[in-house]
Amino acid sequence: MYKIKRNDTVIVRTGRDKGKKGEVKKIYASSGRALVEKVNLVKKHVRPSQQSPGGVMEREAPIRISNLQLVCPKCDKAIRVKFDSLEDGEKVRVCRKCGEMIL
Repeated sequence: MYKIKRNDTVIVRTGRDKGKKGEVKKIYASSGRALVEKVNLVKKHVRPSQQSPGGVMEREAPIRISNLQLVCPKCDKAIRVKFDSLEDGEKVRVCRKCGEMIL
């Protein structure tokens, strides 16, 4: 189980995109990677088709989850995640800095 989920805001900790923030679009659990909006942009050569004119297009490529850190929605800082259990036994993510529950 990863501490980062889809639609979370994350910050890149290492690499050429260090310091960039973005929203997680998709998690690739088998390879340990995530697709983050406007991060790790690569150029892809596309053949012309009826839908697109073709040429060189820019798109996001997956980035290692270990290079990402979750951003708390309340305190807006990069955080480490703590897991707590509610009274009904449900596991929730909690910000270590402000104690706010992350949904």
